[in-house]
Order: sequence, then C-alpha cells, then structure tokens
Amino acid sequence: MTTPVCISASTPAVPAGRPAAYPSFTAYVRARQPVLLRAARSLTANQSDAEDLLQTALVKTYAAWERIEDHRALDGYVRRALLNTRTSQWRKRKVDEFVCEELPEPEPADGAADPAEQQALRDALWRAVMKLPVRQRAMVVLRYYEDLSEAQTAEVLGVSVGTVKSAVSRALGKLRDDPELGRVR
Repeated sequence: MTTPVCISASTPAVPAGRPAAYPSFTAYVRARQPVLLRAARSLTANQSDAEDLLQTALVKTYAAWERIEDHRALDGYVRRALLNTRTSQWRKRKVDEFVCEELPEPEPADGAADPAEQQALRDALWRAVMKLPVRQRAMVVLRYYEDLSEAQTAEVLGVSVGTVKSAVSRALGKLRDDPELGRVR
C-alpha cells in the first residue's frame, strides 16, 4: 500500500483514526499562523512564495519540536527558520549573467517606430490637446479619442453638426501649429 505524497489543505495530515503526534504544535500553528505569515510575507515578493516559505519553516519546526526546550520562544525559532530558509533559497537561485561586448538589442522591424518615441509623441499630443479651449478639447476627445461620429459628438454636447465640424477644424489647426508637436514629428 502506498501513502499519498501530496495532501490537499482540507485533508488532515494525520489519518482520522490516529492522533496528531504533537497536539501542541497544531495549536501553536493555528494560533500564530497569521503573524508568522506576515513575517514570511516581509521576506518574499508575493503571497504564494510567503505561504511556501512559511510551510517549509513549519516543517523544519515540526521536525525539531522535541528538541525545542522553551516553547515560549517558538516565534523566534520559526522566524529564524524563515530567515534561514529564505537565505538558502536566495543563495541557490541560478543567475544566468555573462559579460558581452555589445548589448543584445532586437533589430527594429521595418516601419516599426521606437516605443519610447511613440510614447513621447502621445505625451506631447495630449499636452497640446490640454492647451485647447474646453469646448474644442471636448469635441476633439469625443471625436478622435472616443471615436464618435460628428453627429454623435453634436448630440452629446447639444450643439449642431456644423458647430462640431468648424470647432474640430479649428482645433486641428491649432494642434498642427503647436511648436511642441513640431519637435516630436
């Protein structure tokens, strides 16, 4: 008969007919788990790593339960186990770094602009739009950012379609003449 290696969290680690080897350990874990999990969380990058780290430290604590003389200092023992385990994990991590003459930069695809330049253009365009008068800005945003038709824009703002056409035309003229956008082009 084989014993299952992996046990779900809802399944007790000890079979139903058999008492836990250390009931005081079970009581300790139930009482102190939130505090210990916060300590583990402070040592790791995310919640699941913290849970794994705490589980490993508790396994080490369980294995040494009989050797621990002062059970009033258990938090310190588990914290030390957390720290030692995390340090061991950090030391064992594999880092693939090597020195090279030139940084390996991907070649830009034909017609693809540099993402930094695209972001600079978007930022400059948005700053130029923010310089427009409120009414023109609203029409440009509805028309081009929200992709509404001229009729829909007119309906939203409660103006005529002709007003939208003329205001957007003037706004686009101001944007074309904006010196900040001229530098980015």
